[in-house]
Amino acid sequence: MTTTLDRSAVQSSNNVWQMAQSQLDDVARLIGLNADVHAYLREPKRVLEVSIPVRMDTGAFQMFRGWRVQHNMSRGPAKGGIRFHPDVSLDEIKALAMWMTWKCALANIPFGGAKGGVICNPKAMSMQELEHLTRRFTSEISIIIGPEKDIPAPDVYTTPQIMAWIMDTFSMQHGYSIPGVVTGKPISIGGSLGRDKATARGCMFVVDEAMRVLDLPIEGARVAVQGFGNAGLHAAALMSAAGYRIVAASDSQGGVANPNGLDVRGLISHKTETGSVTGFSGGERISNKELLECDCDVLVPAALEKVITAENAARIKAKIVAEAANGPTLPEADRILFDRGIMVLPDILANAGGVTVSYFEWVQDLQENFWEESEINERLKKKMVRSFHETRAEAERYKVDLRHGAYAVAVGRVAEATSVRGLYP
Repeated sequence: MTTTLDRSAVQSSNNVWQMAQSQLDDVARLIGLNADVHAYLREPKRVLEVSIPVRMDTGAFQMFRGWRVQHNMSRGPAKGGIRFHPDVSLDEIKALAMWMTWKCALANIPFGGAKGGVICNPKAMSMQELEHLTRRFTSEISIIIGPEKDIPAPDVYTTPQIMAWIMDTFSMQHGYSIPGVVTGKPISIGGSLGRDKATARGCMFVVDEAMRVLDLPIEGARVAVQGFGNAGLHAAALMSAAGYRIVAASDSQGGVANPNGLDVRGLISHKTETGSVTGFSGGERISNKELLECDCDVLVPAALEKVITAENAARIKAKIVAEAANGPTLPEADRILFDRGIMVLPDILANAGGVTVSYFEWVQDLQENFWEESEINERLKKKMVRSFHETRAEAERYKVDLRHGAYAVAVGRVAEATSVRGLYP
C-alpha cells in the first residue's frame, strides 16, 4: 500500500467509536481535510440518552436505557436504524451514526447520519413487552425525530412491526398519520416495495461489479455468508438465483457448509422452522470462525462488528470480502487483506442498499406516490454501481484500498456541505 496513512486505529480497535474516529483521521490526512472541518466531523452533533420504563407481562416495571445519536445533518435530515440488543452501548451507537453519515454521502442521497439503540434482549421479551418498550422509547426520542429532522429504520433485532409501532406512536402524538417519520414499514402503511431485500440486493450489485473488475465468472462462484438474518438470508437467496454457489452459511448458533453448494431454499425453510441454520441436513456443521476461513470466492460478513481481525485475516481465502454488516473488519485486518490482494467492499458501500431504498421509501411517503418494485430495483442498481466506480476511482487516485476510496468520496462530500453552510451563528 503506497500511502502514509497512520494505522493508530490498531491500538483502539477494541473500541468501535475510536475505530470510527481513527478511520476518519486516516482519510482526513489522505485528502488534506481542513483541520476545523475535521474536528467538527469527529464528534456527533447530538446525543440523546433516555430512560425507558416498561410495564412487563408480570405487571412489574423494568427500566431500560436507550440512545438516539445524530452525527451530522449538513446534507439533510438524519437517517439511521434502531437496534435492540443486550450489548448496545453509546460508543457503538456513535460509531454507527458516523458510518451512516458516510454511507448516505457515498450513495449521494440527501441525508445525514444517525443511529439509535436500546439495551434489551428482544428474544426474551413477549410481543406486548416489545410494543410497550418501542412506544415508550419513541415517545422519549420524539423531540428529535420526524420526516424533516431524523428518520429511523430497522436494524439488529428490529422489524417492520416495530417500525409500525414507531410510526403509530409518533402519529398519535401529532393527531394525524405521518408515514415519513420512519422507513422499513409494512407496505400497508406506506412501506416501499423491495425494502426487505434492499441491503442484500445492493450488496449483490456491488459484488457483481467487483467480479467483473477482477474478471471472475459469476456462474458457480463460491460464496460464504456469515450471519443469516435479513441481510445474509436474502443475500444468499438472491446470489444463488443469480448463479452464485452458496457453499457456507451461519448464524449466532453456528454454521453449515457444503463445497458442492447448499440448497438455499431448503436452508431458509430450516432456519424458519428451527430458528437456526445448524442441524440442516444438506451440509456439514462448521463454526463461525471456520466459515470466515473457508475456501470461497466471496465472503459476505453479514453479522456484527469486528469479526475479521489481525489474527484471522491471513487465513481468509476469499478473493472478495463484501461487508453486508457494519464494521466487520478491523483496521489492522484491512491492511493485511489489502496487501494480500483481497478486495474488501467496505460496509458504507456494500450495505448501502438498505438506506438507499429507505430514501426511496421516504420520498414516496412525502409525495404520496408509490413506485413499482422493478423501478425501485433499477434505481438501486444505478446508485450502487455508480458508488462502486466512484469509490474505485478514488482508491486508484490515492493508491489505497476501497475503504479509504469510499471514505475519500463520502468525507469530501460532507466536508463540502459543512463548509458551504458555515457555522451558525
